[in-house]
Amino acid sequence: MKTSEVVRAWGKILKGEQPSLSIEITRECPLRCPGCYAYHEAHLGGESTLRSLIDRKGDELVSGVLEIVDRTRPLHVSLVGGDPLVRYRELECLIPQLLARGVHVQVVTSAFRPLPPSWAGLSGMNVVVSVDGLQPEHDVRRAPATYERILRNIAGHSVTIHCTVTGQMMKRPDYLRQFLNAWSPRPETRKIWFSLFTPQLGDQMPEILTPQERQLAIDDMLELRKSFPKLDMPEALLREFAKPPSNPQACVFALTTQVLSADLRTKVVPCQFGGNPDCSSCGCIASMALAAVAAHKLGGLIPVGSLFKASIRIGRMRAKNIAAPVPVEEQLRVLN
Repeated sequence: MKTSEVVRAWGKILKGEQPSLSIEITRECPLRCPGCYAYHEAHLGGESTLRSLIDRKGDELVSGVLEIVDRTRPLHVSLVGGDPLVRYRELECLIPQLLARGVHVQVVTSAFRPLPPSWAGLSGMNVVVSVDGLQPEHDVRRAPATYERILRNIAGHSVTIHCTVTGQMMKRPDYLRQFLNAWSPRPETRKIWFSLFTPQLGDQMPEILTPQERQLAIDDMLELRKSFPKLDMPEALLREFAKPPSNPQACVFALTTQVLSADLRTKVVPCQFGGNPDCSSCGCIASMALAAVAAHKLGGLIPVGSLFKASIRIGRMRAKNIAAPVPVEEQLRVLN
């Protein structure tokens, strides 16, 4: 992150604003991935409230997102789903307008359909393609977004490959190295990210890493980053995986990112995972990246995190003093 971007983000925090915005532009997805707990009724209790949410389309979606961005003025916007490419026509209209506003845009997709050719020449934009491990496992979990289809659909583009590390992967020797060997040589791969699987409280799933598997994954990534330059994960970030935030109020990413569901009104809380995430097992790369920034000591003495927390308090006090009380939007603990 550039110094100028840090200064701008800090200024928004001091005003009581959140510099990052994540918008679920659709709940629709052509995939039915085993183990995907997004919108699972077990986490919502009974009949899903989400069925009543409005999934916007067309001009209504484009104008709705632009209204939110113009009102909140974020520095970074992530467009997620569902799968955002379900609304590819709206994205082709929306993304140039967001970039023209000076907003950095990130689209998170399974690449089940071709990326628009116009995206290849855009700066200030990052396309993150979710890949669930090596081809045999991925093709079972993410069909129809198979390796073959992804490679065809990202041809001519430069993308970030993101893989969530699971317990099954870490039970196989050198799995992460094999994954990097598969994706690093590809010209479409600009960089590679790993997250660790983040469960909900009370979950018992094979995807959950044991403490030993978690540490093994950290050690593997620390070593692999030396041999694979496209593994874009600094050492300071990787070491934060060993000490995840104790709760959402201790998570810099959760505190600086507003997450909205598909009706463009409902806030997803307490963070992008929604529900009741097990913060002690958090493996979110964004959370760890900002935790690494917070752990950095200015002049070797003062942790950035201490200044950040003070800035949050100042911003909240200023916001209360400046703005009149407004009705709180419905807050829904959903998975995003």
